[in-house]
Amino acid sequence: MTKNNLTCLAFALSISTYVNAQSPQNIPVSNSDAGRYKMQPIHLQSRWAKDVNPNNALKEYPRPQMIRSNWENLNGLWQYAITDLSESKPINYSGYILVPYPVESALSGVQKKLMPNNLLWYKRSISKPKLNSDERLFLHFDAVDWKATIYVNGKEIGEHTGGYQNFSFDITDYLKSGQNELIVKVFDPTDMGPNPHGKQVLRPANIYYTPSSGIWQTVWLETVPAKHIIGFKTTPDIDKEELTIDINTTPQSSNLMLEVSALKNGKVVSVQKQPISGSKGVDKNTTSMSLKIHTPDLWSPDNPFLYDLSIKLLKGNTVIDKVTSYFGMRKIDIQKDEKGADRIFLNNKYTYNLGVLDQGFWPEGLYTAPTDEALAFDIKAMKSMGFNTIRKHIKIEPNRWYYHADKIGVLVWQDFVNPPHGLPEGSREIFEKEAMETMDQLHNYPSVITWVLFNERWGAYDQKRLTEWVKKYDPSRIVNGHSGELLYVNDELREPADSPWVNSDLTDVHSYPDPRNAPGQPGKARVLGEFGGVGVSVPGHQWDDMQGWGYVQVPPSELKKRYTHMMSDLKKLESEGLSGSIYTEPYDVEGEENGLLTYDREIVKIPVSEIREINNNIVPQISAGLDPKFFIAENINTKDNDDRYTELLLSYEKGKRDSVFLRRLLLMAARKKDQVHITNIGREYINQLIDPYSKENLTFINQITRTTKDKGFEMLMSNSEKVDAVLGENTSIYKLKAIISADDLNPYMAANYYTPNWDSLQQAFQTKYGTVGEELILGKRMYYYGTVTKDWKNYGKYFVLYFEKALHHPDFMINNVAWALFENVNDPKILSYGAEVMKYCIETWDKQAPDAFDTYANLLHKSNQSGEAIKWEEKALQMKKGAPDEKVYAETLQKMKSGQPTWPTNN
Repeated sequence: MTKNNLTCLAFALSISTYVNAQSPQNIPVSNSDAGRYKMQPIHLQSRWAKDVNPNNALKEYPRPQMIRSNWENLNGLWQYAITDLSESKPINYSGYILVPYPVESALSGVQKKLMPNNLLWYKRSISKPKLNSDERLFLHFDAVDWKATIYVNGKEIGEHTGGYQNFSFDITDYLKSGQNELIVKVFDPTDMGPNPHGKQVLRPANIYYTPSSGIWQTVWLETVPAKHIIGFKTTPDIDKEELTIDINTTPQSSNLMLEVSALKNGKVVSVQKQPISGSKGVDKNTTSMSLKIHTPDLWSPDNPFLYDLSIKLLKGNTVIDKVTSYFGMRKIDIQKDEKGADRIFLNNKYTYNLGVLDQGFWPEGLYTAPTDEALAFDIKAMKSMGFNTIRKHIKIEPNRWYYHADKIGVLVWQDFVNPPHGLPEGSREIFEKEAMETMDQLHNYPSVITWVLFNERWGAYDQKRLTEWVKKYDPSRIVNGHSGELLYVNDELREPADSPWVNSDLTDVHSYPDPRNAPGQPGKARVLGEFGGVGVSVPGHQWDDMQGWGYVQVPPSELKKRYTHMMSDLKKLESEGLSGSIYTEPYDVEGEENGLLTYDREIVKIPVSEIREINNNIVPQISAGLDPKFFIAENINTKDNDDRYTELLLSYEKGKRDSVFLRRLLLMAARKKDQVHITNIGREYINQLIDPYSKENLTFINQITRTTKDKGFEMLMSNSEKVDAVLGENTSIYKLKAIISADDLNPYMAANYYTPNWDSLQQAFQTKYGTVGEELILGKRMYYYGTVTKDWKNYGKYFVLYFEKALHHPDFMINNVAWALFENVNDPKILSYGAEVMKYCIETWDKQAPDAFDTYANLLHKSNQSGEAIKWEEKALQMKKGAPDEKVYAETLQKMKSGQPTWPTNN
């Protein structure tokens, strides 16, 4: 066993001696607080969830790169309220939330969705500490998603936008003696605004997941001297054997000295002292210093050696301020190997980057790991499997995650969080601001070796300029300008690209499921930014046992064979010039079951030792990694095998009826598409439920409800409001219309497509299904008149009749059916109504959609409201700047201004 073996014991000791020497001034939590908090029910959770309570919510020091001793952790129970966007501060709060877990998470104790038309409010009291005349108190938020406004004692002290970046305020002058009121107001539009939101969406499915709104990282107080060190950047140069430190200090510190010391195993190996000089560019408050590190111990995954760092602010021999930190001496760049191929070099040695796509989600905490041990576990697990690289995918983690990566020793490709796909107004500026703040925030972590600018064209723009900007802003790392700019699925290219990977240090393709090489370009290393995605379901350890998903789904017995074959292909590709690869993925995430581990981190789908042995053929590993005891040893190859369906049905027919058995059999019946048994067993299962209207039970019932004969259909028809209150607005009516269509309407239309008797059909459906049936037929009539008979008079009539009932839950893309109305209907009243429908559509769903703005403008113009039409067409044109169809919008606007028709004149 080598000295770098990462056993759990050694890891735990290193953490406690390094960071926790400075223990927080924990806020006392009374016994009554335990009664105010209860984790919300959730069927899938990791082993760490049970350890979380208001006394210990992420209590560790949150900023390991810049440590001071005088701090106070504000994590714990806060009051919360959710209000409408227009409302002012609430008078009464709804209850208690456990900070820093997102409001949507089970661990928060709330587990409620925050909508774009809501505000989330937090409230607690803080005690003013004893401060000397030359001390200040800072309030730190490590991350709040997305827009946070902070109030102390009723006064607004500041505002911050950005869901992933640290921010702080000096609150000294807002405090009074004793208790002080602290309020945080949060607005988070998730995927309905201009903000980078990563994989968070309001309607999670497939590769998109549950949102994490509000405070999701540690909140804390820090007492600092009035003259103090604000921050610093460390940049190693192993070739020169030196470390550059750029130190930012408060403006009033200009007459003081800085002393910087590097320590190796507790002994000073280099020290530098100089007056604050303002020598860094035009910033007079930043002082640049250099430390010689002779014959440095180089940081790498095989030897994650870290030096300690001490920075002191001095007045004479008196220490005014002091922070401690650490650094690693490492170099990352692109060099040619002995065969002349461009490769990724770490510390002047070719190093294959064998990585995984880590998305940073937890079943009980969503964006927030339940404990610090859990946060470190993921990194240790990945390294145990033989990976030396983690691609942190479209999420910025808490500072302690990168600290663990530095200590454990993994290479990190860090994605920026992309702007929204449609690039709504303001999104470019927001993205660039947050990208720069991300680079500043993570600069000092030696594990971070690569910035990933864009991913699969999601919100991509100005790639050449931005890639060059990132390289210039941080020349100490390599830049992946566009991961997956070329995406292959089943060996087919989704979309070609002009000048791919311009200015990038890497060429990067994605290929699902099987690996392939990226094209070669001069001076660029070739990498495979994503591949794999082999889905294996593990019953009992699924987020959604009805809708597990993978790029390719295989039985458990096939996974190792498939993975071994992929790694064999990678080895061949490496010999042909491939320098790195990222496997999708280390663990399942919600319905996405591509992981080598289950989402709860309990089951490893291939034994760790076997994965490691396979990976060792590409990257030999020195460190031993996790003890296998951290995973449950379970044979997943036989559990709930569907080959047992006939056997279990026989047990059912003989009278076995316990609820666990019925659910298990139901899932098998669903996979076998045995609708008769789904209906019959489903009815018996639901009848046994103590609380069928709980969120967990309703979610399952909604998924197994497929016909009008199902018990769930009856529940949706008779208790739609109750269901919607739990599962979300309009859940019932959408499900009901889909089932009625499949069971009754579609068979009728198949037999009577060209001769439907719409009046009798509408009467029959209204009698049988009430307003739901009537609404369904009205919509189908509208659609039929517009697509089959081209009867535009009736299309206009039924457009109005349908949307009078279905405006808040339409079955059609409103923009599409409204455009058909604009082009083919001339009745001013109907057109005016169509404009009102489009206005609602824009206000509710299409706030940043230029196509919707254009449709609305054209309807206004055709209904003789040209002044307003011009305003909206100008907005649409502004959003289309630089787009291929910009000219079309410009021509439309010109016609409106000149009073010409913008619609076809032959109807």
